Amino acid sequence: MMRTIPHFVGGRAVEGRSGRFGDVFDPNTGRVQARVALASAGELDAAIANAAAAQPAWAATNPQRRARVMFEFVRLLNANMDELAHLLSSEHGKVIADSKGDIMRGLEVIEFACGIPHLLKGEYTQGAGPGIDVYSMRQPLGVVAGITPFNFPAMIPMWMMGPAIACGNAFILKPSERDPSAPVRLAELMIEAGLPPGILNVVHGDKDCVEAILDHPTVKAVSFVGSSDIAQSVFSRAGANGKRVQAMGGAKNHGVVLPDADLDQAVADIVGAAYGSAGERCMALPVVTPVGEKTAIALREKLVAAIGGLRVGISTDKDAHYGPVVSAAHKARIESYIQMGVDEGAELVVDGRGFSLQGHEDGFFVGPTLFDHVKPGMTSYKDEIFGPVLQIVRAESLEEGVALASRHQYGNGVAIFTRNGDAAREFADQVEVGMIGINVPIPVPVAYHSFGGWKRSGFGDLNQYGMDGVRFYTRTKTVTQRWPKGGAVLDQSFVIPTMR
Repeated sequence: MMRTIPHFVGGRAVEGRSGRFGDVFDPNTGRVQARVALASAGELDAAIANAAAAQPAWAATNPQRRARVMFEFVRLLNANMDELAHLLSSEHGKVIADSKGDIMRGLEVIEFACGIPHLLKGEYTQGAGPGIDVYSMRQPLGVVAGITPFNFPAMIPMWMMGPAIACGNAFILKPSERDPSAPVRLAELMIEAGLPPGILNVVHGDKDCVEAILDHPTVKAVSFVGSSDIAQSVFSRAGANGKRVQAMGGAKNHGVVLPDADLDQAVADIVGAAYGSAGERCMALPVVTPVGEKTAIALREKLVAAIGGLRVGISTDKDAHYGPVVSAAHKARIESYIQMGVDEGAELVVDGRGFSLQGHEDGFFVGPTLFDHVKPGMTSYKDEIFGPVLQIVRAESLEEGVALASRHQYGNGVAIFTRNGDAAREFADQVEVGMIGINVPIPVPVAYHSFGGWKRSGFGDLNQYGMDGVRFYTRTKTVTQRWPKGGAVLDQSFVIPTMR
C-alpha cells in the first residue's frame, strides 16, 4: 500500500480530507515512493485557526522559556541527524553529506534563535523631555507563514520558523510537495522539544494552498523562497492584502577569476559550487568569468580535467559528488537549456545529457555540463537553469566582470577569486549584488548576519534570518510616558508636544 504523508496540525499527524494527492518520487529510481496530501482551503483554514488559538499563550511565555525549546530542538536535531539526512536525500536526491549540510545550515539559525531573550530587548531613553521617558518593545505579529522550495527542505524551513517561533509567533509551514517528509519530521521534533501544539503547523499543498495563504486575513506575514516570477507574484498579492512579505527569487551567480588567482584552488571551489547538489542551489555558481584570454584558456583546461573526475551517483553513494535532480520534469528542463545553449551558438565543451547510471537507468540524472564562449545576450545565460551546467563568459577586465554581474537581472550572490586585496575591495564596493564572496564560492552569510539578494533575487525590505529575521517577525511599539505632578497649563495642551 502506498505510503501517505499527512499534514501536521495541533501537534499531531492529520490525514488529508480533500481527496487530492501529489506524487513523491525517489529521484534515484524514478519511481513514486509515496503520496502527499494536498490541502483544501478548508483544511488550511482549520490549521490557521488552530495556530491562532495557540499563539497568545506562546507569546505570553517569557523569551527565556521559548529559548529553552530552541536549545532542546538543537539537541534533537543533532541526535537525529542521520535519520533526517537519509529522509531528505530519499526525496530530494542530494547525497547524504550534502543533506547533512542542509540540516546544519538550518540548525545554525536555530542556534541564533536561542539568543532570543537578548535579541528582543527594546530601547530606553530616560529624560527625553521634562519628566518624559521613551521606550520601545518588540512584539510578535501573531500567525505567520512560510512557503519553502524543494531544494533545501530542512534548511529554509528552519531559516523561517526558528526566528518566527522564538519571537512568539505561530507558524504555518507550506513546504514543497516534492520532498515533504523532512519538514514534517522537523515539526515532530519541535513538539518533542517542548513546543506547544499549534505553534508549528505543516500544511501540504499546491498553487491553490499558496494563494489561500496569501489571501487569508489571519496570516500577518509571509516568507517565500522560489522562482523570481512567483516571488514577485507572492510579494504583490500578499502585500496588496496588507501582509508583511519577504520573497526570495532566483539567481545566476557569477564567479570572476582574475589572472593572479590561485587557479587550482579556484577550480576546486568553482566545480564544487557549480555541480554540488546537482546545481539545485540558489547560491550555486553557474557562471564563471575569467579575466583575460590567458586566464580563460588555463581555467578551461583545468575545469575540463576536474569535471572528468566527478562521480555522479545515487544519494547514498559515499563516493558520489552529486546525485540526481529532483524530478523528470526538471531533468527535461535542464536538458532543454543545454540544447538552447547549443542553438544560441555557445560552445558545448562537456555534454551531460544522456547520462545513465547502471541499475538506476530511470533515475533523474544529468551529467556535468560545461559551456564556453557564452554571450550576455543569450537566453541560456539570462535565465536560471538550476542544474549541473556551468557557463564560461569571458571578460577582458575587472570592470567588465563587475558589469556582467551587476547588469544581470538577478543579484543574489557573486564571488571573486584573486590574491589582490585592492581589486577585491573595489569589486565588493562596486558590484550590484546582495551577497559577495572573496575567494569564497558560496557566500551564504552566517546565521547572525542575514541572507538576501538584490533585484529579481529578492522582493521586500528585510532579509532572511539574523536580526532582519527578528525585525521581520516582530513589530515595534514605542511608548512615551510622563507622570504628571500637577499644575497643568491648558494653553500648552493645544500645541504639538516638543521635548523642550
